[in-house]
Amino acid sequence: MGGGGGGGAHNHQSPLLTSFSTPDDYDGEGDPKRTGTTWTAIAHIITGVIGAGVLSLSWSVAQLGWIAGPLIILVFAASTILSTRLLSDCYRYPDPEFGPARLRSYMDAVGFYLGEKRRTVSAIFVQENLYGCGIAYTITSAVSVRAIQKSNCYHKEGHKAACGYGDGLYMLLFGVIQILMSQIPDLHNMAWISVIAAVMSFTYSFIGFGLGIAKVIENGVIKGSISGVPASNVADKLWLAFQALGDIAFAYPYSIILLEIQDTVKSPPPENQTMKKASMIAVFTTTFFYLCCGCFGYAAFGNDTPGNLLTGFGFYEPYWLIDFANACIVLHLVGGYQIYSQPVFAVAEKWFSMKFPDSGFVNDFYTIKIPFLPGLQLNPLRLCFRTAYVVSTTGIAMMFPYFNQVLGVLGALNFWPLAIYFPVEMYFVQKKIGAWTRKWIVLRIFSFVCFLVTVVGLIGSVEGLISAKLS
Repeated sequence: MGGGGGGGAHNHQSPLLTSFSTPDDYDGEGDPKRTGTTWTAIAHIITGVIGAGVLSLSWSVAQLGWIAGPLIILVFAASTILSTRLLSDCYRYPDPEFGPARLRSYMDAVGFYLGEKRRTVSAIFVQENLYGCGIAYTITSAVSVRAIQKSNCYHKEGHKAACGYGDGLYMLLFGVIQILMSQIPDLHNMAWISVIAAVMSFTYSFIGFGLGIAKVIENGVIKGSISGVPASNVADKLWLAFQALGDIAFAYPYSIILLEIQDTVKSPPPENQTMKKASMIAVFTTTFFYLCCGCFGYAAFGNDTPGNLLTGFGFYEPYWLIDFANACIVLHLVGGYQIYSQPVFAVAEKWFSMKFPDSGFVNDFYTIKIPFLPGLQLNPLRLCFRTAYVVSTTGIAMMFPYFNQVLGVLGALNFWPLAIYFPVEMYFVQKKIGAWTRKWIVLRIFSFVCFLVTVVGLIGSVEGLISAKLS
C-alpha cells in the first residue's frame, strides 16, 4: 500500500473543505464539523449527476435503437451503483465503518491505497474531468439561452422562420457569472446551491419527459425501431453508436465527488451506510428520469430525434414551457459548474499555500464592506486563479461548441479510469482480496468490459468532434 499511512490521511483536509474555513466550522478534535444527512448527500449527487447529460439521452437511444438503448442506460446505472458501493467503503481505513483514518478526497484515497504513482495518474484524470465539465456546462447553458430566443422567434414568426442566433455572447455571460460565483469559499457554503440546482434538474427533466409523452400522444404512434437511426453505411452507424455510449457514460458517474460528499455526512450511522443509501436512491431516481426522457424523446421523434431534447426544436409549443425548461437548465448549470470547479480550486490553492507559505498574495485575506451585505473576504490568489480558470473553460467552449461530441469525449475518457478502475483497485486493498479468488475474477472481468466500452466510446466521440470541426 502507498501513501502516508493512517495519521497522514486523518490530517488531510478534503479539497472541498478548504483551509479557509473559520474556527466555528471545526469540532473539538480539529476536524471539520459534519452535519450532512442522507438527503443532503442525495441533493449533492443529483446536482452532480443530472446535468447536461440528460439532454442528450434521447439522441443516444435513437442511435442504439429500442432494445440496446434502454438496456445500456440500465447497464451504466448498475455499474455506477456497484462502483459507488466499492468506493464508499474506502472512505475509512482499516475498517470501512469505524476506521480512524479518513480518506477525504478521491485523490487522497488513491494515494493512500495504491501509492503515489497511481495518485498522480488519477489526479490528471480527475482535474481533466472536472475541467471538462466546466467546458460542457458552458456550452450547454449557452445553447439553452439561445433556445429561449429561438423559441420566442418561432412563436412569433412561425416554425419555418430563419431564427438564427449565435451562442458566443451567452458563453461570455455565463463566464462572467461564474467568475463572481467562484469566490464562494467551498462546498460547505454551497448547500443552498445544490438544493436549488437539484430542484432545477428535476424540473427540466420532468418537462422534457412531459413534452415527450404529449408528442407521442399527439402523433398517435410510437416512433423508432429496434436498430435505431439508419446510417448511410456500417462505419457511420458504428461511429454514432460509439458516440452514444460516450454520451450515456457522461450522464452517470460521480465517483470523483463521492468521497468529498461522504466527508460532509455526519455519523452515526456510519458514513458508508449513509452514502450507499443516498447513492442507491439518487441513481434509481436519475435512471427513472433518464429512461423517461431518453425513451419518450425517441418515441416522439424517431429518426428525427434532436441532439439536445430541449434545444433541438423537436418541440415548438407551448413556447413558454420550453423557455422555462431552458431557464431551469441554465440555473442548474450555474450551480453544477461550481460543484465541479470547487475541487480544482481547492487543490490548486492548497498547493500554492504549501509552496509559498510566506506569500501575502497567496495567504492574506482582505475584507471588503458591501452595503446591506456581510463583509466579503477576498484573497488575491483566489481572485486571480479562479478568474483565469473560468476564462479558460469559456474560451475552449467557444472554440468547440459541439454539445453531443464534447459530452461523448468527456464521458468516454473518464468512465473507466475514474468510475471503475481506481474504485475496484482500492476495494481490493481495503478488503484484502487475494488474486484469483472468485470476487477478484468477477471484478477484474467487470473492469475489463468497462474498459472496452470506454475505448469504443472515445473513438466514436473523437471522430464525431473532428467531423463537426472540419464541417
